Amino acid sequence: MSFNTFGHMFRVTTFGESHGVAIGCVVDGCPPLIALTEADIQRDLDRRRPGQSRFTTQRQEADQVKILSGVMAHPKTGEQVTTGAPIALLIENTDQRSKDYSEIKDKYRPGHADFTYEAKYGIRDYRGGGRSSARETATRVAAGAIARKVVPGINVRAALVQMGPHAIDRGKWDWDEVGNNPFFCPDKDKAKFFEDYLDGIRKQGSSIGAVIEVVADGVPAGFGAPIYGKLDSDIAAALMSINAVKGVEIGDGFATAALTGEENADEMRASNHGPLFLSNHAGGILGGISTGQPVVARFAVKPTSSILAPRKTVDRDGHDTDILTKGRHDPCVGIRAVPVAEAMVACVLADHLIRHRGQIG
Repeated sequence: MSFNTFGHMFRVTTFGESHGVAIGCVVDGCPPLIALTEADIQRDLDRRRPGQSRFTTQRQEADQVKILSGVMAHPKTGEQVTTGAPIALLIENTDQRSKDYSEIKDKYRPGHADFTYEAKYGIRDYRGGGRSSARETATRVAAGAIARKVVPGINVRAALVQMGPHAIDRGKWDWDEVGNNPFFCPDKDKAKFFEDYLDGIRKQGSSIGAVIEVVADGVPAGFGAPIYGKLDSDIAAALMSINAVKGVEIGDGFATAALTGEENADEMRASNHGPLFLSNHAGGILGGISTGQPVVARFAVKPTSSILAPRKTVDRDGHDTDILTKGRHDPCVGIRAVPVAEAMVACVLADHLIRHRGQIG
């Protein structure tokens, strides 16, 4: 299986399966002399960790990260810093229940990658999906924690802005509220509504989709390159690579199709700090290059495909059958996609920062 690496200068390679011994990643291209400890990475991993509320999978994984290489004590200060060498990270799997999948090992789960993996490789890991499991995203969050250290002046935050058909009230957006509820929701009232709403879906054994918004503040003008190195295309690709994501938009995205040219163009006025934009329909990116405004991206996450309701499918021998997926699954996988989205955007920005310096100086 190829293509387990993303990034150009700041490169991340992930490895491991959902029910394997461990998962991990290797981060290559991280600059030297950046302070980095396991605690720096653990903070982000704890936000993504499963089993923290009744609204996520009850799989109990500590997600304790180990740094295996790429750091050492600074000879003068004693502080642990990066050396410029590849940084290898390891997270052990401790709570697999492979038996939950034994009854469906010969059946293709609708909405999952079971059929496509077997069609391509001739074999698939039926125990939780193997590499196609959202378990792999823990390694991305670990890499994202390192990326944040590479771009210290940039603040990448994400929030759940819609669950099912229910969107937040943007007039009530409060970033401080994101950490106060299990949904990473910036609208306190809507977060309270989501409790009963998702409880009902969870008790039915069903699932629901969500929309996540990512905002990167402090991105300077000039990141990205025209044509094939566009910042927005790399962000879109990074977000699209997250499990269950089926659509990505930058700035106003698809809503711009209903706007006139006058409405959509972000007008400018002079200021002591360069052009002052009067709006940000473009999401902080024009011609593939950052404008200095907040970079804004949004993506849709489909409902978790593993549900208790019986579904029609076929087995490996081509026979019609029904399937009912047991196990511990997220009723709304979009919730835990929030820290993953932050990590992926942070990795893209770290990569573009290093690429920018390489070309411009």
